[in-house]
Amino acid sequence: AMLSRFGEVAAFEPDAEARRMAREKSGFDVRDGRLPGDIPFEPGGFDLVAAFDVLEHVEDDLAGLRALHAQLRPGGSALITVPAFEFLWSRHDERHHHKRRYAKDALVSRAAAAGFTSVVATCFNSLLFPLIAGVRLGKKILRLDESEDEVMPPHPINRILYAVFASERHLVGRVPLPLGVSLLMIARKA
Repeated sequence: AMLSRFGEVAAFEPDAEARRMAREKSGFDVRDGRLPGDIPFEPGGFDLVAAFDVLEHVEDDLAGLRALHAQLRPGGSALITVPAFEFLWSRHDERHHHKRRYAKDALVSRAAAAGFTSVVATCFNSLLFPLIAGVRLGKKILRLDESEDEVMPPHPINRILYAVFASERHLVGRVPLPLGVSLLMIARKA
């Protein structure tokens, strides 16, 4: 809904249940499709493509970036988020079928290899980084990596965590954030 304030929204999703839920929640036409080779739209039709926590699921991420690049009109942009820092790899990533976590330089290099120019990337989810990194590394050291870490915290704690995460919106793009659980990249097609 937020993106629809800036133009017409089109989306695709490979999982039928997720597609159904997205249609119901958003009211948008969410088509069946998958990166890199099964995109249900004609190339060159978009000013902006967004892939929020998608690229880490794609086996061939370079082909995925090239496919997103092909969807853009000249001068269009890609807005991409991915999980950061390989040392944060955990069972959480495995349960969510991630293929990788990214270093900022590696992500920028992949985007450039896919044909993007004017690539910028920054970390985000930085304020919660010490807590998340501490828990993930502590579990590895104590060999508790198999324990569940996806249980929703009690409502008051969840509200605090949400407020901390949401407060970062005032920093991203204004202040360099060298550490974070995630990366945000904006890449332009020449």
